[in-house]
Amino acid sequence: MSSIKIADRLIGQDAEPFIIAEMSGNHNGSKERALEIVRAAAQCGVDCLKFQTYTADTLTLDSDLDDFVIRDDKSLWNGRRLHDLYQEAHTPWEWHADLFAAAAEHGVMAFSTPFDETAVDFLDSLGVPMFKIASFELTHLPLIAKAAATGKPLIMSTGMGTIDEIEEAVTTARSAGANDIVLLKCTSQYPADASDANLMTIPDMARRFGVQVGLSDHTAGTGVAVAAVVHGATVIEKHFTLSRAEGGVDSAFSLEPWEMKLLKEETRRAWLSRGTVHYGGTENEKNSRAFRQSIYPSQDIQEGEIFSRANLKICRPGTSLEPRHFAGLLGKPARRAIGKGERLTLDDL
Repeated sequence: MSSIKIADRLIGQDAEPFIIAEMSGNHNGSKERALEIVRAAAQCGVDCLKFQTYTADTLTLDSDLDDFVIRDDKSLWNGRRLHDLYQEAHTPWEWHADLFAAAAEHGVMAFSTPFDETAVDFLDSLGVPMFKIASFELTHLPLIAKAAATGKPLIMSTGMGTIDEIEEAVTTARSAGANDIVLLKCTSQYPADASDANLMTIPDMARRFGVQVGLSDHTAGTGVAVAAVVHGATVIEKHFTLSRAEGGVDSAFSLEPWEMKLLKEETRRAWLSRGTVHYGGTENEKNSRAFRQSIYPSQDIQEGEIFSRANLKICRPGTSLEPRHFAGLLGKPARRAIGKGERLTLDDL
């Protein structure tokens, strides 16, 4: 599939991985902390910073009924009311303009995930360069259509999505006007296990849907994200915090600044390492051929003397006759006098 452009950045196999730092609720309710996250992300060298745009009331109902309480023993938020969790985690809409301005000041692209149609209008009014649809909203086709209708690039996470659901989301986006689409392989568990990453899905997804594919990663550390690049991921999204020890709704599966900097460096190395199908050594390996072994006289050999294991040795360096000729030399007379350590050629037979 062809590369796409988001603002001035190329997204595709011919470009370094596009690294997105996701702030989510790691501001812990402090605008100053949110601004510090922007500064820290820029210092780590990320390509983009992402926020989330919702309020508790736009995302759920203020209800105590069991449907509105998280019941999952594996969840960080087990037992919490949805309305309370989203009230704590949301990024106030009145912060957005200042956060985007701070990102621009530090040379980092910024955008956000809308969770309802009013958030799309709000973000569009702020001039965001693209939109992100979260995994849980992959089946929210009206929201996808609304974001796609802006004509801006659309990134969609696919956690839990079946092939049919992903197909429907992509079709909806394209029909509504989105020409540039990126799908993110995602495991919608917080934190996620590396064994559930199923990175082999990345190249399959790219073939099936004809779009750029990346990874939204909720596992610990950077290993899964680096591996994803080797499998063809062109976008990597990781949650980001100043310090996990300081807590926050997403801190347990977020990278600290030193880890985010490492992610940027190591995903670039992984991208460079993919190369092409190649055999026979690279240009930079040509001098290493000398460290192979080859056949040398282990003592002086007179003209007419028979080559034997007593006067020949396979050893380093690899600048004499190749070892595959050893059996053919044994028992043959030397055509000239050859000194110990002198290179052999086939003409010496």
